[in-house]
Formats: sequence, structure tokens, C-alpha cells
Amino acid sequence: MTSMVNSTASPTQDPQQEDLYGYVPTRYVCFIFVTLFGISTAIHLAEAIYWRVSWLFATACFAGVSEVIGWSARLWSSYSPFAQDPYIMQLCVTIIAPSPLVAALFILFGRISERLGAQYGRLSPMWYSIIFLTCDIISLVTQGVGGGIAGSSIGNDSEVNLGGNIMLAGIIFQLTSITIFVVLMIEYFVRYFMDKPLRNPKKGLSSEEAFASARGELTKKLQLLTVSLLAMTLFLVIRSVYRMIELIDGFEGEIIQTEIWFNIFDGTMVLCAIYTLNVLHPGWLLESMSGYRGTSSAVPLQDISPSGSPRASLLSFNQKAKGVAQGL
Repeated sequence: MTSMVNSTASPTQDPQQEDLYGYVPTRYVCFIFVTLFGISTAIHLAEAIYWRVSWLFATACFAGVSEVIGWSARLWSSYSPFAQDPYIMQLCVTIIAPSPLVAALFILFGRISERLGAQYGRLSPMWYSIIFLTCDIISLVTQGVGGGIAGSSIGNDSEVNLGGNIMLAGIIFQLTSITIFVVLMIEYFVRYFMDKPLRNPKKGLSSEEAFASARGELTKKLQLLTVSLLAMTLFLVIRSVYRMIELIDGFEGEIIQTEIWFNIFDGTMVLCAIYTLNVLHPGWLLESMSGYRGTSSAVPLQDISPSGSPRASLLSFNQKAKGVAQGL
């Protein structure tokens, strides 16, 4: 492979230089994405600290930082389009950056199902998180390894193709896990609205436990959080489908060498997903149920179970009510 120019090179291509992108990344577009992802990440950091939602550091914040790095590399390439380092950086980072955001979907749905009633789901809230987060980690590692092989093997077609196939396997695995998740989520909400639980929540439980596990109310805030969950899922599924088609078409294909498609179906979709979570944030939408800081209607922290549900506080309320009744 011929040598690559350094970061001060002119965008004009030398005949001996290899065309990495098939185009020169548009500078102002890259700058816009770096700025918007940076703003969203800063807001997520502030929201996670204020609302004390620690799992957002490893999901939304990490995804945002990764997107800033990936788009900064593309901005670098707009100055040095034939330099290898920024190309490899953006190739590896942009493929894995949305994965932590996908993980946030699984955690969010677990929180929602916990409040509406775990008996309507195939899995418990904890197992939704365990199974699908594991799948997300596997897909993230697979895509990262594939991106590293493809990016570091420029000029070696067989190695590049190997890396591309590994990336494709990671994307397909991620898309498959998201599809299964969506099917289970749809079934959950259908069963909830029809009030047809898969398990009898009252079977074998005391009256207090049965009361605590009863069908939860879909409050206005939970409705907004559900809208956030569904919108983010749609955006990230569109992005995953695009990246799958892109990799099937190959590194020499028209799709990967058309900038506008990447800007719309990757950058914009992830941007919409991360800003949706900024606006419809679980910190304030779950505050009245989970004890996050906020209004006085929040359940006291000492009455919250380790999983974050108000189950313990409901049991405590029933026990106190029973004591009052016995005193009368």
C-alpha cells in the first residue's frame, strides 16, 4: 500500500494516494455533528448528576462522547482526506458509538415494566437487562474488532473484507437482538393494555405482596417515557438497518461512498435518539416512582427496593394500615 499523507495535506489527491472514503467529508457538516453531539453529551452529564441516574454515565454519556470522537475524526479527514489515522478512528468509533445507547433502551424498558407489572412480560425486568445488555456487549466488541481489522488493513483486500464481515456479523447480531427485544416489548404492552398477564401475580403471595405486584397505572409521565423508548428504538433500528446494508454492499460499494446517506441514516438517527433521551429523560419521568431527586411526591429512598421499585413502600403502607385497623 502506498504511504498516506499527514494531517497537513491538501485535499487534492495525489495519483499515488489511496481514496479512503470515496468522497471528502463535508467540513461544516462534521462541525455541526461534533457540536450537537457535544451539547447533548454535556446535557446528559448534567442530567445524570442532578437526577442521580448513574446508569446513564455508561450509556448515554459514553455514546455521546464516542460520537464526538468519531465525528471529530471525520472533521480531521475533511482537512486530510487521504490520511489513514482519522479514517481508522471514525471507522471504528462510529460503528460502535450507538451501542451504549441501545443498552439504555433495555434498561428503560426494564424500569417501565417493573412499574406497570412484571407479570405481563416473558422475562422479569432484571432478566431483560441481563440478557439484552449481554447481547449488546457482544455486538459492541464484535463490531469494534471488525472495525479495527478493516481500518488497519487498508490496501490488503482480504483483511479489509475480513474486518468488514466481522463488523457485519456484529451489526446483524445487534439488529437481531433489537428485533427480539421489540417483539417482546410489543407483546408486553399488548398484554398490559388487554390486562392478560402471563403469570398470576397474586398466586402464592400474601395480600400485601399481591397488592404491591398489581397492575400499575400508566401515568402521564410513564406514557412520555414509553414514547421516548419507542422513538429511540425506531431511530436506532433505522441506523442499524442502514449499517447492515452498507456493509453488505462492501467498502467499494456505492452506499458507503455516498456521504449524504451516512449523514442521514447514521449521524442524524443517532442524534435524534440521544436528544430524545435528553428531552424525555428518565430522571424526571420516573422521579415520582423511583425516588430520584425532585418533587415532594417522590417515594422516600428508604422505602425503595434495591431494584428501584416502590414495592417496599407499598408493603410498608399496607402493614401500617393493617396496624391502624387492628388498633381500632
